[in-house]
Amino acid sequence: MSGLRIPLEGPDGAGTEHALNLLAPNPSPMTLDGTNTWVVGLGEEVLVVDPGPDDEAHLARVAAHLRDRRVTAILLTHGHHDHSGGARAFAELTGAPVRALDPRHRLGDEGLGDGDVVGVGDLELRVLGTPGHSADSLCFWLPADRAVLTGDTVLGRGTTVIAPDGDLADYLRSLDRLRATAEQVGAEALLPGHGPVLPDPIGALDGYIAHRRRRLDQIRAAREGGAATPAEIVAIVYADVDRSLWPAAEMSVRAQLDYLGDA
Repeated sequence: MSGLRIPLEGPDGAGTEHALNLLAPNPSPMTLDGTNTWVVGLGEEVLVVDPGPDDEAHLARVAAHLRDRRVTAILLTHGHHDHSGGARAFAELTGAPVRALDPRHRLGDEGLGDGDVVGVGDLELRVLGTPGHSADSLCFWLPADRAVLTGDTVLGRGTTVIAPDGDLADYLRSLDRLRATAEQVGAEALLPGHGPVLPDPIGALDGYIAHRRRRLDQIRAAREGGAATPAEIVAIVYADVDRSLWPAAEMSVRAQLDYLGDA
């Protein structure tokens, strides 16, 4: 790999040799700096991964960046609105189909599933099924850059929540799979759906796995200490987290209680 593009001012413009991030202007405590829209490919044809929310200015910016190139497909890491909301409008701008695991988010005849390979020019993206954050979460391995596009399965900063349409047992299996895959293929970067590029995939995934195990231990301890509801557990386990994130933390606590069989 020829090196990462990591601008000092933030994730916009970051990436790898064949993948460029065009940041959507939707920052929030949940989306960090905003949604990362990834353009994959250097030639006349490209793929766009996660066009982001239905934001006219952002979609126009991405289309303008690609005005002399053809978008062969729009790929979704998952169907949450901050990643997929602009897909239909961007498809209308570019004439490209939308491919996703969940049929509800597709435009065109082709979906996406574990093991699929999507080509563009001399490049290919290999699809990894990574349910957990949501039931339809996918990651994409870009062999040319030894990089994995992770959607919300791994973020560039902090940790992801288990959404109501997700499952912690699936998520832990997905993290283990990503960790094993990253080691097997010699991955050199994670390109997340939010936040900066991660140039140490093994370290990031080890940190994620350890964090999840710690949280489970903390929730067990909180229950043993008398916490009776998810809100009470959040107040104990997430006491050092900004309160604006407590609703998201409560979603994760509910998922962890389900995992522990103690919902």
